Amino acid sequence: MSDGMFAFGLGVGTHNSRGEWLEVYFPTPIMNPSPALADTLRECDNNAALSGAEIEALESALTAAGESSQAELAARFRHTKQPVVAVLLTADGQPKNVPEAYLKLHLLSHRLVKPHGTNLEGLFGALPNVAWTNEGAVDIEELPERQLSARLRGEVLEVSCVDKFPKMTNYVVPTGLRIAHTARVRLGAYLGEGTTVMHEGFVNFNAGTEGPGMIEGRISAGVLIGAGSDLGGGASTMGTLSGGGKLVNGMGEGCLVGANGGTGIPLGDRCTIEAGLYLTAGTKVTILDAAGAAVETVRASTLAAKSDLLFRRNSTTGAVECLTNRSAVELNEELHAHN
Repeated sequence: MSDGMFAFGLGVGTHNSRGEWLEVYFPTPIMNPSPALADTLRECDNNAALSGAEIEALESALTAAGESSQAELAARFRHTKQPVVAVLLTADGQPKNVPEAYLKLHLLSHRLVKPHGTNLEGLFGALPNVAWTNEGAVDIEELPERQLSARLRGEVLEVSCVDKFPKMTNYVVPTGLRIAHTARVRLGAYLGEGTTVMHEGFVNFNAGTEGPGMIEGRISAGVLIGAGSDLGGGASTMGTLSGGGKLVNGMGEGCLVGANGGTGIPLGDRCTIEAGLYLTAGTKVTILDAAGAAVETVRASTLAAKSDLLFRRNSTTGAVECLTNRSAVELNEELHAHN
């Protein structure tokens, strides 16, 4: 690999009337482009739409570099009326424009990088707020005219949401998943094989699951859930964008957060938080010994990333207690099957 080469994507997207990018679709992004491809494209403009002649030249360059799948994609793009862009990330720097931002989101949802595996600093500033409709992405300022035009045709322009992020499944549908409500999984989510996201489950960008797992709660930005871990209905994980500070939150393998529970600290493996209990870094937790006697009281952050812990609330005193969890909940294999 050439020094510093990170990723490449050939995409087709949408411009507004001013020629500005609203979104880009990268069908088959690749990591660590070959030295020949990197040398050919080192000077490419990651933000410029390609002309037909430039796409044809790119197809030849991709073929010469041995990137046959990318060359075939270029051939399919040659005659489209939609804007096409080639993005080469020579290093894993922060995204500076819409095509670069969308390529990085695709890398996550294609499982090519895991959450925190790529630099997303400045992502919000690079992404425009867009009206996502049944006719695709629409510039907010141009939405009233598009709505009127649809009405004059006897149609309704359906606006499903107004957001910087589209839903993942309009761009990437990874293998081995069940997603009950696709609007609740943003592009840039990482969902491992065997993940089920139920109707009220939500997965943000730069977050997700190793799989398998049952997600009936919220996975906030920056949070990765380990294999065999479940989030109960209404449960939540606190992300760094939601007041978690610089502490990287997450859950290890074989964990369970009960319904309406949550965590603001990272959990190790085989941890359980009882239903209705939300742990924050400052929650006072009484540690119990094997006989159930109180040993000491500490901040929950002291127990961050430690394994085999059961967190519960004493129903008599209201105190949050922690004891060794010797009976971690196992996944129901039939429930998590995707075949």
